[in-house]
Amino acid sequence: MIQMQRANHLHLRLYLEKLSTERKAMVQKEKVPDIIVSRLPLYLRTLERLHEAGRQTISSQELGDIVGVSAAQIRKDISQFGEFGKQGMGYSIPYLIEKLRQILKVDRVWDVALIGAGNLGRALVQYQGFVNRGFRIAMVFDNDPQKIGQMLGEFVIQDAARIGELIPQAGIQIAMLVVPAAAAQSVADTLIKAGVRAILNYAPTPINVPPDVRVEHVDPAMPLQHMTYYL
Repeated sequence: MIQMQRANHLHLRLYLEKLSTERKAMVQKEKVPDIIVSRLPLYLRTLERLHEAGRQTISSQELGDIVGVSAAQIRKDISQFGEFGKQGMGYSIPYLIEKLRQILKVDRVWDVALIGAGNLGRALVQYQGFVNRGFRIAMVFDNDPQKIGQMLGEFVIQDAARIGELIPQAGIQIAMLVVPAAAAQSVADTLIKAGVRAILNYAPTPINVPPDVRVEHVDPAMPLQHMTYYL
């Protein structure tokens, strides 16, 4: 009886410790400003290129000069997640790459569903830069009867009407939305019902999603409009 009680107490303690760790992680996510998170991929990409060129260490000043962010801001951004550098020595590039990949959860490969097999969708399938950054297009959907069943690269284009069936089967949580603006919201709703929790929206229109779903909008015209202000 005593041994059983001890085992139960141990299981309870381990459960509470796990729960505490999960809560701390949730608090950490909520505490870090989104603008800081948005800069981390820039740091990671720059560090990876430097590492490919043979560099092993870098100071916050040098990294800041390369990416156009102040050294103080870089130190502040990175310190949100821990102390990864040493004063007077800078950062170990391989170590910081490893930590940033863990923070951004790209120390794995995420399967992605591509919705829309038009010209842009075809270009995205052919793009070679996703896999080494943590992402792999795994399925392609379209609603055009002339495209359904055809090959796009290595993929058979699936009927968009089967999103609700095929995406949960594959366990996919990320989608690229490359559809006309008029269809974007309805397709997004279908994706969310299918279990998608992150949408990269190439459609030239905003979409409404629940609070637990993340959306990033990609509109190439917007940065162009930003730049022309300065011309």
